[in-house]
Formats: sequence, C-alpha cells, structure tokens
Amino acid sequence: MTTIKEVAKAAGASVTAVSMALNHREDGHVKKELAEHIRETAREMGYRPNPLARSLRTSRTHTIGFISEEIATTPYAGEMILGAQDAASELGYMMLLVNTDGEADEASEIAALKRYGVDGYLYAKMYDRISSVPQSLAREHTVLIDATSSDKRVPCIVPDEVATGYDATTYLINSGAKRIAYIGCNEGLLAESLRLKGYQKAFKDAGRHIDPDLVVGVGKNGGALQAVSDLFERKHPDAFFCFNDARTWYVYQCAAQRDLEIGRDISVVGIDNNRIIAETFEPQPTTIALPHYEMGYWGARKLVSMIENRDLAPANSEKPAAEIPALDAPSPVHIRCTLLERGSVAGRGSMTA
Repeated sequence: MTTIKEVAKAAGASVTAVSMALNHREDGHVKKELAEHIRETAREMGYRPNPLARSLRTSRTHTIGFISEEIATTPYAGEMILGAQDAASELGYMMLLVNTDGEADEASEIAALKRYGVDGYLYAKMYDRISSVPQSLAREHTVLIDATSSDKRVPCIVPDEVATGYDATTYLINSGAKRIAYIGCNEGLLAESLRLKGYQKAFKDAGRHIDPDLVVGVGKNGGALQAVSDLFERKHPDAFFCFNDARTWYVYQCAAQRDLEIGRDISVVGIDNNRIIAETFEPQPTTIALPHYEMGYWGARKLVSMIENRDLAPANSEKPAAEIPALDAPSPVHIRCTLLERGSVAGRGSMTA
C-alpha cells in the first residue's frame, strides 16, 4: 500500500503539504500548482487513504448519507445520485444511499445511517416543492436537494424554474413563432406557476402581447389530448412550450391528426430531457434538461463544507452541463438549466443529440 511519505518523496514535497493537498486543505498553505501535482502523483501511484486511521484523527467517518424519497426509483435519480457521489469522492468521502417510502420507513433508514456514524445528510425530493427535513435531522448537517426549504437554516438547491420557462419561450420567440401556446400542468405543482411566470416574462421582455387563451393546464391521457386538440382548433398555435417532455406527446399527436409536421409547421419545446421520449419521437423534441447531476454535485460539496466548517476550492469537474453555483450563494440556490437543441423547432436545426 502506497503511503503519504512515498507520495511526498515522489512529488518532491513535504508530508504536511501532501496531507493538506490530499485533504483539499491547501488554500493559503500550499500553492495551487503544487497541490494539483501532489494529487496527480498520488493518483498515478494508486494512493488510497486509510479511512479508519483518518476517522480516528478527525472524529469523523468521512461518509455522508443520501436520503431519497422516491428519487431512487425515478428516471432522473441516477444523475442526481451520480453528481453527489462524484463530489463526495473528489473530497474523500463515501456516500451511503437509502430510499424511503413513508414516514415510518424514513425514520428507520435515518436511524440506520446514524448508527453508521455518517457526518451529514443529503435529503432529496423528486420535484421542487416547499419541504422540511425530518425532525431527527434538525441538529445534523443537512442539505436539501430539489426542494425549497421551509427552514432558512437548511441550505437547499432547486432548478431556476422561472428561467426555464423564460429560456424556452424566448427560444421560440427568436425562432419566429407568432402564436406560442403553453401546455401546463393542472396538478398544482410549484414548478408550474414558476414556469408560467417565465413564459409570461419572456413575452413582456419581447414586447409581445400575452393571449391567455393560449395557456392551458392539462392532466394526463384522454382529457389532456382533448384539451390540446381543442386548443389547436380554437387558436391555431404555431409553437408550444410544454411543462414537460411527456406533454409534448399530445402536441405531436394533434399535429399528426392534422397533417402538420413538427419542426416545420409546428414548433415544440419540452422540459426534462426524457431519454425514452428522445429515443422514440421523430423529430426529437428540443428540451431543457433539469440539472439533476449539478444539484447533487453542489449539494455534496455544500454538505462537506458544512461538516468541515471551511471553504472549498472551486469545483473543477468537467461533467456538469450547467454552471455550478457558489457554495456561499443565498438559499434557496437556483441553478439555471441547459437547453438542448434538437429538431422540433421550425428554422432551428438539430444541434445537440
């Protein structure tokens, strides 16, 4: 097993400098270039820290718990979990994942994580809402992911839903669309009102009149298809911004029934970057990808900064598609989403698969 002393000798640095660099504590003590050289040398030598020895020195286990409510069973969970795991690994932490279903189950899973001695908790929801962490975590280092905290003491990160609606609508306006409809959600979700606000703001900033009859909230299946079909007949939209990719199906179906071609006669932008829809629909819908990886990545870094009570060096991962916010940004932290151009908008060729 490679030791710190061996890494220090190979890197031409002191043991103290190596320890600081490997624990990402080099700020103000070790030059950035040397710290990066030390970490690269350690990787090449296959150095692995001894977690037991480190926990004895620091009174920490260097593990964090990821508590998910349904998240682990949704299509988007993998990216959020991967983002958190990548950040934790970069900072020398291991992550334990539990999935909960109901308050009793949640309480038992949190108790299990406490028995393992985790240093802090990521508490994740499957969509943005006003939420609170369980009372059992009230005195623990905790970060809320993909939900807006009801307790200002608990930092949280959410997608910038207003910007999402704004960016999607502005993209359609800039494509030359004249009658842009919004196919919303009638389930009373927080994201619904915020995305609609972004849609309205885009019209205002463009100096365009908002026709309220172009806005419909729909549920699922037959009733939703009929509502979109009625909108086609009443207002003849030439573009649609949909609350999510799933709702773009109703537009595709109604267009096909009228011999209208998506990407030529009708433009469509959705939200979610749903892989199944992207691989099934032709043309693939232009969409806005929600920042699941980035929220998980930011959440883990924020949690470690709380556990260790220190600032962290700026994130250097190349994986995030959206910009990672500063760790000291005021909560709730909003992260802007990424628009993926495909083939469903007239006058806009497919640029991103």
